Amino acid sequence: MNQLPELPERDLPPGRHRLLKEHLMTEIRQEPSEAPVRRRFLRTALVVGAVAAVTAVTVTLTVPSGQAERAATPDKRAGTNDAARLLEDIALAAEHAKAPADIRDDQFVYIKSKVGWTTQTNDEPAKLQPIHEREVWKSVDGRRKGLLDEPYQGFDDEPLDAELAGIPSNTNYRHLQTLPTDPEKMYAWLNRVSEGSNSKDEANFVLVGDLVRESLMPPPQAAALYRAAARISGVFVIDDAVDAAGRHGVAVARVDRGQRFELIFDKKTKEFLGEREVAVEDLPWGFKKGDITGRAAILERTVVDKAGQRP
Repeated sequence: MNQLPELPERDLPPGRHRLLKEHLMTEIRQEPSEAPVRRRFLRTALVVGAVAAVTAVTVTLTVPSGQAERAATPDKRAGTNDAARLLEDIALAAEHAKAPADIRDDQFVYIKSKVGWTTQTNDEPAKLQPIHEREVWKSVDGRRKGLLDEPYQGFDDEPLDAELAGIPSNTNYRHLQTLPTDPEKMYAWLNRVSEGSNSKDEANFVLVGDLVRESLMPPPQAAALYRAAARISGVFVIDDAVDAAGRHGVAVARVDRGQRFELIFDKKTKEFLGEREVAVEDLPWGFKKGDITGRAAILERTVVDKAGQRP
Protein backbone atom coordinates (compact mmCIF):
# COMPACT_ATOMS: atom_id res chain seq x y z
CA MET A 1 0.00 0.00 0.00
CA ASN A 2 1.26 3.50 -0.83
CA GLN A 3 2.59 5.39 2.15
CA LEU A 4 2.10 9.10 2.68
CA PRO A 5 5.22 11.20 3.25
CA GLU A 6 5.61 13.16 6.44
CA LEU A 7 3.95 16.56 6.13
CA PRO A 8 3.90 19.61 8.37
CA GLU A 9 0.71 19.81 10.42
CA ARG A 10 0.84 23.60 10.80
CA ASP A 11 -2.68 24.99 10.60
CA LEU A 12 -4.04 22.37 8.21
CA PRO A 13 -7.85 22.75 8.19
CA PRO A 14 -10.08 19.68 8.41
CA GLY A 15 -10.90 19.73 4.72
CA ARG A 16 -7.21 19.50 3.87
CA HIS A 17 -6.68 16.58 6.27
CA ARG A 18 -9.65 14.84 4.63
CA LEU A 19 -8.43 15.49 1.09
CA LEU A 20 -5.00 14.14 1.94
CA LYS A 21 -6.56 10.92 3.20
CA GLU A 22 -9.05 10.51 0.35
CA HIS A 23 -6.87 11.47 -2.57
CA LEU A 24 -3.60 9.81 -1.52
CA MET A 25 -1.78 13.06 -2.13
CA THR A 26 -3.37 13.60 -5.54
CA GLU A 27 -3.45 17.28 -4.70
CA ILE A 28 -1.88 19.21 -1.84
CA ARG A 29 -1.35 22.86 -1.08
CA GLN A 30 1.94 24.71 -1.01
CA GLU A 31 2.18 27.05 1.98
CA PRO A 32 4.34 30.18 1.62
CA SER A 33 4.92 31.76 5.01
CA GLU A 34 2.98 34.96 4.34
CA ALA A 35 -0.10 33.35 2.80
CA PRO A 36 -3.19 32.36 4.82
CA VAL A 37 -3.72 28.68 5.44
CA ARG A 38 -6.98 27.66 3.77
CA ARG A 39 -8.42 24.46 2.41
CA ARG A 40 -7.82 24.68 -1.36
CA PHE A 41 -5.29 27.44 -1.87
CA LEU A 42 -1.71 27.47 -3.02
CA ARG A 43 -1.74 23.92 -4.33
CA THR A 44 0.70 21.79 -6.25
CA ALA A 45 -0.22 18.47 -7.82
CA LEU A 46 1.44 15.32 -6.56
CA VAL A 47 1.73 12.07 -8.47
CA VAL A 48 1.88 8.82 -6.52
CA GLY A 49 4.37 6.45 -8.16
CA ALA A 50 4.08 2.70 -8.50
CA VAL A 51 6.55 2.11 -5.70
CA ALA A 52 5.21 4.79 -3.36
CA ALA A 53 7.48 7.53 -4.71
CA VAL A 54 5.78 10.92 -4.49
CA THR A 55 7.10 13.58 -6.85
CA ALA A 56 6.04 17.23 -6.71
CA VAL A 57 4.77 18.75 -9.95
CA THR A 58 4.21 22.48 -10.22
CA VAL A 59 0.92 23.73 -11.62
CA THR A 60 1.08 25.61 -14.92
CA LEU A 61 -1.17 28.66 -14.83
CA THR A 62 -2.83 30.40 -17.75
CA VAL A 63 -4.14 33.55 -16.06
CA PRO A 64 -2.94 36.53 -18.14
CA SER A 65 -0.54 38.81 -16.31
CA GLY A 66 -2.18 41.86 -14.80
CA GLN A 67 -5.74 40.61 -15.38
CA ALA A 68 -7.40 39.81 -12.10
CA GLU A 69 -11.03 38.83 -11.65
CA ARG A 70 -12.88 41.35 -9.56
CA ALA A 71 -15.96 40.97 -7.41
CA ALA A 72 -18.74 42.63 -9.37
CA THR A 73 -20.77 43.46 -6.29
CA PRO A 74 -19.86 45.77 -3.39
CA ASP A 75 -19.32 44.43 0.10
CA LYS A 76 -22.85 45.05 1.40
CA ARG A 77 -23.15 43.24 4.70
CA ALA A 78 -26.13 42.42 6.82
CA GLY A 79 -25.60 41.79 10.51
CA THR A 80 -25.44 38.68 12.65
CA ASN A 81 -29.20 38.60 13.25
CA ASP A 82 -29.79 38.61 9.50
CA ALA A 83 -27.31 35.75 9.14
CA ALA A 84 -29.19 33.73 11.77
CA ARG A 85 -32.49 34.35 9.96
CA LEU A 86 -31.03 33.39 6.60
CA LEU A 87 -29.43 30.24 7.99
CA GLU A 88 -32.75 29.27 9.57
CA ASP A 89 -34.42 29.62 6.15
CA ILE A 90 -31.64 27.53 4.61
CA ALA A 91 -32.05 24.93 7.38
CA LEU A 92 -35.80 24.71 6.78
CA ALA A 93 -35.23 24.17 3.06
CA ALA A 94 -32.62 21.48 3.78
CA GLU A 95 -34.93 19.82 6.29
CA HIS A 96 -37.63 19.40 3.65
CA ALA A 97 -35.31 18.34 0.84
CA LYS A 98 -35.70 14.79 -0.44
CA ALA A 99 -32.67 12.53 -0.30
CA PRO A 100 -32.42 9.92 -3.08
CA ALA A 101 -34.51 6.91 -2.10
CA ASP A 102 -33.03 3.57 -1.09
CA ILE A 103 -29.36 4.58 -1.25
CA ARG A 104 -27.19 1.44 -1.24
CA ASP A 105 -23.76 1.10 0.31
CA ASP A 106 -22.26 0.01 -3.03
CA GLN A 107 -23.40 3.19 -4.81
CA PHE A 108 -21.54 6.47 -5.32
CA VAL A 109 -22.35 10.14 -4.77
CA TYR A 110 -21.63 11.97 -8.04
CA ILE A 111 -20.85 15.69 -7.94
CA LYS A 112 -20.12 17.86 -10.97
CA SER A 113 -18.77 21.34 -10.39
CA LYS A 114 -16.93 24.27 -11.88
CA VAL A 115 -13.98 25.49 -9.84
CA GLY A 116 -11.04 27.85 -10.00
CA TRP A 117 -8.76 28.34 -7.00
CA THR A 118 -5.62 30.25 -6.17
CA THR A 119 -2.33 28.50 -6.91
CA GLN A 120 1.26 29.45 -6.32
CA THR A 121 4.50 28.01 -7.66
CA ASN A 122 7.60 28.42 -5.53
CA ASP A 123 8.06 32.10 -4.59
CA GLU A 124 6.11 33.55 -7.54
CA PRO A 125 3.00 35.69 -6.94
CA ALA A 126 -0.17 33.69 -6.41
CA LYS A 127 -2.55 33.52 -9.40
CA LEU A 128 -6.14 32.53 -10.00
CA GLN A 129 -6.88 29.41 -12.04
CA PRO A 130 -9.29 29.62 -14.97
CA ILE A 131 -12.70 28.16 -14.18
CA HIS A 132 -12.73 24.50 -15.16
CA GLU A 133 -14.91 21.42 -14.71
CA ARG A 134 -14.44 18.88 -11.96
CA GLU A 135 -16.30 15.59 -11.43
CA VAL A 136 -15.96 13.34 -8.42
CA TRP A 137 -17.48 10.01 -7.42
CA LYS A 138 -17.47 9.21 -3.69
CA SER A 139 -18.40 5.89 -2.14
CA VAL A 140 -21.68 5.97 -0.21
CA ASP A 141 -20.22 3.97 2.67
CA GLY A 142 -16.65 5.23 2.22
CA ARG A 143 -15.27 1.71 1.81
CA ARG A 144 -14.87 1.70 -1.97
CA LYS A 145 -12.44 3.57 -4.16
CA GLY A 146 -13.84 6.69 -5.75
CA LEU A 147 -12.86 8.60 -8.87
CA LEU A 148 -11.79 12.13 -9.80
CA ASP A 149 -11.97 13.62 -13.29
CA GLU A 150 -10.42 17.09 -13.50
CA PRO A 151 -8.48 17.34 -16.79
CA TYR A 152 -7.26 20.89 -16.16
CA GLN A 153 -5.34 19.59 -13.14
CA GLY A 154 -4.11 16.58 -15.09
CA PHE A 155 -6.49 14.12 -13.40
CA ASP A 156 -8.15 11.82 -15.94
CA ASP A 157 -10.25 9.26 -14.09
CA GLU A 158 -7.87 9.41 -11.13
CA PRO A 159 -8.68 6.72 -8.52
CA LEU A 160 -9.48 8.06 -5.05
CA ASP A 161 -8.66 5.86 -2.11
CA ALA A 162 -11.41 4.66 0.20
CA GLU A 163 -11.85 6.76 3.33
CA LEU A 164 -10.02 5.71 6.46
CA ALA A 165 -12.52 4.47 9.02
CA GLY A 166 -12.89 6.40 12.25
CA ILE A 167 -12.01 9.87 10.91
CA PRO A 168 -14.60 12.28 12.43
CA SER A 169 -14.58 14.61 9.40
CA ASN A 170 -15.21 11.84 6.84
CA THR A 171 -17.82 12.86 4.30
CA ASN A 172 -19.25 9.57 3.08
CA TYR A 173 -23.05 9.44 3.28
CA ARG A 174 -23.23 6.68 5.88
CA HIS A 175 -20.94 8.58 8.23
CA LEU A 176 -22.86 11.81 7.74
CA GLN A 177 -26.03 9.96 8.76
CA THR A 178 -24.45 9.41 12.19
CA LEU A 179 -23.89 13.12 12.88
CA PRO A 180 -26.15 14.98 15.34
CA THR A 181 -29.55 16.22 14.24
CA ASP A 182 -29.81 18.62 17.19
CA PRO A 183 -28.23 22.04 16.41
CA GLU A 184 -26.64 22.37 19.86
CA LYS A 185 -25.05 18.94 19.59
CA MET A 186 -23.98 19.66 16.00
CA TYR A 187 -22.29 22.87 17.16
CA ALA A 188 -20.50 20.90 19.88
CA TRP A 189 -19.44 18.39 17.22
CA LEU A 190 -18.04 21.20 15.04
CA ASN A 191 -16.06 22.54 17.99
CA ARG A 192 -14.72 19.09 18.75
CA VAL A 193 -13.84 18.05 15.19
CA SER A 194 -12.71 21.25 13.45
CA GLU A 195 -8.99 21.93 13.55
CA GLY A 196 -6.28 24.14 12.11
CA SER A 197 -7.07 27.65 10.85
CA ASN A 198 -6.53 30.91 12.70
CA SER A 199 -9.31 30.47 15.26
CA LYS A 200 -11.98 28.00 16.31
CA ASP A 201 -14.66 30.12 14.60
CA GLU A 202 -12.71 30.08 11.35
CA ALA A 203 -12.10 26.32 11.63
CA ASN A 204 -15.83 25.74 12.23
CA PHE A 205 -16.81 27.82 9.20
CA VAL A 206 -14.27 25.99 7.02
CA LEU A 207 -15.66 22.64 8.17
CA VAL A 208 -19.22 23.71 7.34
CA GLY A 209 -18.05 24.55 3.82
CA ASP A 210 -16.21 21.23 3.52
CA LEU A 211 -19.33 19.31 4.51
CA VAL A 212 -21.69 21.02 2.05
CA ARG A 213 -19.32 21.15 -0.93
CA GLU A 214 -18.48 17.64 -2.15
CA SER A 215 -20.79 15.41 -0.17
CA LEU A 216 -24.46 14.53 0.07
CA MET A 217 -25.73 15.72 3.46
CA PRO A 218 -28.79 13.84 4.78
CA PRO A 219 -31.63 16.36 5.33
CA PRO A 220 -31.79 16.13 9.17
CA GLN A 221 -28.04 16.59 9.54
CA ALA A 222 -27.93 19.37 6.93
CA ALA A 223 -30.61 21.31 8.81
CA ALA A 224 -28.72 20.92 12.09
CA LEU A 225 -25.48 21.98 10.43
CA TYR A 226 -26.92 25.26 9.13
CA ARG A 227 -28.52 26.05 12.49
CA ALA A 228 -25.21 25.34 14.18
CA ALA A 229 -23.45 27.64 11.68
CA ALA A 230 -25.62 30.50 12.96
CA ARG A 231 -23.69 30.23 16.25
CA ILE A 232 -20.31 30.84 14.62
CA SER A 233 -19.01 34.28 15.53
CA GLY A 234 -18.44 36.77 12.73
CA VAL A 235 -20.84 35.29 10.17
CA PHE A 236 -22.80 37.83 8.14
CA VAL A 237 -24.90 38.08 4.96
CA ILE A 238 -23.85 39.20 1.48
CA ASP A 239 -27.02 40.16 -0.40
CA ASP A 240 -25.63 39.40 -3.85
CA ALA A 241 -22.77 36.96 -4.53
CA VAL A 242 -21.84 35.20 -7.78
CA ASP A 243 -20.60 31.61 -8.06
CA ALA A 244 -18.24 30.13 -10.66
CA ALA A 245 -21.15 29.44 -13.02
CA GLY A 246 -22.22 33.10 -12.97
CA ARG A 247 -25.30 32.44 -10.85
CA HIS A 248 -26.35 35.17 -8.43
CA GLY A 249 -27.34 34.19 -4.93
CA VAL A 250 -27.31 35.25 -1.30
CA ALA A 251 -24.30 34.29 0.82
CA VAL A 252 -23.38 33.66 4.40
CA ALA A 253 -19.83 34.89 4.78
CA ARG A 254 -16.96 35.39 7.13
CA VAL A 255 -13.73 37.42 6.93
CA ASP A 256 -10.38 36.01 7.97
CA ARG A 257 -6.83 37.13 7.21
CA GLY A 258 -7.78 39.60 4.53
CA GLN A 259 -10.26 37.45 2.63
CA ARG A 260 -14.03 37.09 2.65
CA PHE A 261 -15.26 33.50 2.35
CA GLU A 262 -18.80 33.19 1.00
CA LEU A 263 -21.12 30.17 0.94
CA ILE A 264 -23.69 31.01 -1.75
CA PHE A 265 -27.32 29.88 -1.83
CA ASP A 266 -30.19 30.31 -4.28
CA LYS A 267 -32.25 33.30 -3.15
CA LYS A 268 -35.56 31.49 -3.64
CA THR A 269 -34.97 27.79 -3.00
CA LYS A 270 -32.06 28.28 -0.54
CA GLU A 271 -30.21 25.42 -2.26
CA PHE A 272 -26.41 25.55 -1.98
CA LEU A 273 -24.94 26.92 -5.22
CA GLY A 274 -21.24 27.25 -4.53
CA GLU A 275 -18.72 29.59 -3.00
CA ARG A 276 -16.59 32.65 -3.66
CA GLU A 277 -13.56 34.12 -1.96
CA VAL A 278 -12.66 37.79 -2.25
CA ALA A 279 -9.72 39.85 -1.02
CA VAL A 280 -10.98 42.56 1.34
CA GLU A 281 -7.55 44.22 1.49
CA ASP A 282 -4.35 44.15 -0.54
CA LEU A 283 -2.75 40.76 0.10
CA PRO A 284 1.01 40.26 0.40
CA TRP A 285 1.09 37.42 -2.13
CA GLY A 286 -0.20 39.47 -5.07
CA PHE A 287 -3.97 40.07 -4.93
CA LYS A 288 -5.50 43.54 -4.56
CA LYS A 289 -8.58 44.52 -2.58
CA GLY A 290 -11.66 43.34 -4.47
CA ASP A 291 -9.87 40.58 -6.40
CA ILE A 292 -11.55 37.18 -6.47
CA THR A 293 -9.21 34.58 -4.98
CA GLY A 294 -11.35 31.47 -5.45
CA ARG A 295 -14.75 30.35 -6.76
CA ALA A 296 -16.78 27.20 -7.22
CA ALA A 297 -20.23 26.15 -8.40
CA ILE A 298 -22.00 22.84 -7.81
CA LEU A 299 -23.76 21.90 -11.05
CA GLU A 300 -25.08 18.46 -10.23
CA ARG A 301 -25.29 16.21 -7.18
CA THR A 302 -26.87 12.76 -7.31
CA VAL A 303 -26.35 9.05 -6.63
CA VAL A 304 -25.14 6.60 -9.30
CA ASP A 305 -24.44 2.89 -9.33
CA LYS A 306 -20.71 2.91 -10.04
CA ALA A 307 -17.68 5.19 -10.11
CA GLY A 308 -17.32 6.82 -13.52
CA GLN A 309 -21.05 6.64 -14.30
CA ARG A 310 -22.68 9.94 -15.22
CA PRO A 311 -26.38 10.65 -14.73
